[in-house]
Amino acid sequence: MKHMNTVRGLSAACLLTVPILLSGCGLFGSESASVDPPPGEIEAQMLEVSDNTTLDTGVFEPVAEEGTAAEGSTTDKAEAAAPGERTTVFLKDANGLLAPVSLALPDGNSAAMLKDSLTALVSKGPYASSLPEGFQGVLPAGTEVKNVSVDKDKLAVVEFNSAFNDYKAADERKVLEAITWTLTGQEGIQGVQLWVDGKKLTEMPLLGTPLDHPLSRAFGINLPKNGPMQMNLSAVTVYFSAATPDGTHQYYVPVTRFVPAGEDKVKAALGELIAGPESANGLETVMTGGTVLDSVEAGQNGVVTVSLTDDMFTDGKNVPEEMLESVVLTVAQNTEDAPVQIRLNGLDTVTGTNNVDYGKPVSAPEYVNALPL
Repeated sequence: MKHMNTVRGLSAACLLTVPILLSGCGLFGSESASVDPPPGEIEAQMLEVSDNTTLDTGVFEPVAEEGTAAEGSTTDKAEAAAPGERTTVFLKDANGLLAPVSLALPDGNSAAMLKDSLTALVSKGPYASSLPEGFQGVLPAGTEVKNVSVDKDKLAVVEFNSAFNDYKAADERKVLEAITWTLTGQEGIQGVQLWVDGKKLTEMPLLGTPLDHPLSRAFGINLPKNGPMQMNLSAVTVYFSAATPDGTHQYYVPVTRFVPAGEDKVKAALGELIAGPESANGLETVMTGGTVLDSVEAGQNGVVTVSLTDDMFTDGKNVPEEMLESVVLTVAQNTEDAPVQIRLNGLDTVTGTNNVDYGKPVSAPEYVNALPL
């Protein structure tokens, strides 16, 4: 979809955090390192739910009570998918990070589309040949999606066959992230609950990640290797850029960053964007070393104005698309999908290399990373 389309499925993921200000290189350079799960105390809080807040604050609204089997859940009335409609799924890239990829899956009703979106996550599965080069699913080969239902509380209940348990222990968090972010990217889904062969999972089979609460985007994605070591923190999601293995296409990767609790969420996220990747496997720095965040203002019409100073693109022309799109995606992810207008060096016209004027309100694309096969 075009840049002016409203984002569906880009809801904010916030919880806890600590400042991580290690720069990478990328569009202006890149670095590489692995991503580890957070310490147990932080992991536990990222899995907590609150009955009083919504998903956009990092915890989701109340979901269904325990004890309802997948096949017994109340399923919303299925609606036919529009011809040519795409579905965004989260796949592992060549650097081991999860990235949203928009696929053209077979036409069908909404229930079939949900099953297909999870089937696309299966390694060597039915849709493996339909994935862009360098991307693959993280669910174990042989995994079958037996049922997906969505109840009135926006909880998606998913039942897999026993092959789901055959993942590698090191991939446990990545499996949960891929499922959670794929499903919660669909309209009307805020939480995810997992079943295997008719039994609800209360914890993951190998490392024991607790599943006593439904999963939401508060669980985070692509967490930094050096996770938070204190509790008074808040999580933000930042979009960096990466390149396909042949270097011909750029795509965007969300990462969870930890910042001090109480900071303005959007300003903190943009601060992390400017700081650059924390040496994270092929992610590229999208801002120049001279970029400064001057202000973030929310207008009465819902448009967020981001004012930047940069010494490389002083005339506001031919600014790299990756730099501007990362700002738009990051703001959308940490607000209620607000449109964004950018001021650069005080200029009201900021033209990207994609010929889009980001000085006017721009919404993040409905479909992120529609990469060629």
